[in-house]
Amino acid sequence: MGTVLTEISSSQAPRDEEILAYLESRVGRVHARQRLGIEQDHERSFRRGIGLENSMFLRSLLRGALKLTGFYWQGCRNAERIQVRHHRVAFANLPSSFDGLTILHLSDLHVDDSGQAMERLTEILPTLEYDVCVLTGDFRGETHGTFEKTLKGVARLREHLKDPVLGVLGNHDSIRMIPALEEMGIRMLLNESVVFERCAERVHLAGIDDAHHYRLGNIEKAAANIPHGEFSILLSHTPEVYRQAAHADFDLFLARHTHGGQICLPGGVAIKLESKLPRRLSAGPWRHNKMAGYTSVGAGTCMIPVRLNCLPEITLHRLNSASSR
Repeated sequence: MGTVLTEISSSQAPRDEEILAYLESRVGRVHARQRLGIEQDHERSFRRGIGLENSMFLRSLLRGALKLTGFYWQGCRNAERIQVRHHRVAFANLPSSFDGLTILHLSDLHVDDSGQAMERLTEILPTLEYDVCVLTGDFRGETHGTFEKTLKGVARLREHLKDPVLGVLGNHDSIRMIPALEEMGIRMLLNESVVFERCAERVHLAGIDDAHHYRLGNIEKAAANIPHGEFSILLSHTPEVYRQAAHADFDLFLARHTHGGQICLPGGVAIKLESKLPRRLSAGPWRHNKMAGYTSVGAGTCMIPVRLNCLPEITLHRLNSASSR
């Protein structure tokens, strides 16, 4: 495990030019400057409350309406009730040496807005057995502003995670968080892939930058070093790019972003989802063509710390060779 940052002060924080140099060395000059430039453009808009997630009026309206109906405090209690989901999926082409590979999937932590849920998570994590942990974005609660509190919260969780840990950014996250996240031992994938080897057999795990808000997810670049026919997994914050992932021959696609609706009708029917996303992809396992997919409802909350008919979750994905069933 890398050095865990438990205290981040202004004197310790890297300067903007240091962050830029680091990012350019990691993802290239164009990608780094595009992401930083778009973040700066949107920062001004977000601070003015533009966008549903940044509207203080809407937050107050939702909170008030739920209090009037009597659901608010139950929703707050639900937000702390993190469930451990078990997802088993078989693949004909999974190398036999990776039969039983277990992936711990955490997402949409929103650590600075989900304090009680994160405390509960630190109790759950040490009890779990897995081979690799993946984080599919939205570490931060807000979509703008400082992120020191976020990094401290992630660092506390990182102390309870076993190596290796890999992640991707979400639409709430700043690319300026990357140096600190990687210093605490989280290998961030920005249109990149890594390979795991066992007994001369390989599994590839790729991750893309945010494809929802920043539109900088590049599946072609992420898959560039994956030989055709070898087993591959794609991490994306949003499931919106499921078609592109399936036609790029990924075998498993892990995503998040939807919160499963967060505030749902009885039966878990989401009231609102991304307009371009089929409802079947909003939560849990699904398939598209030959690709298996899973959309986590996430562990944290957005806008208000409430969940109704949609409990928070972390997921253990157990991969099996079809011949082993």
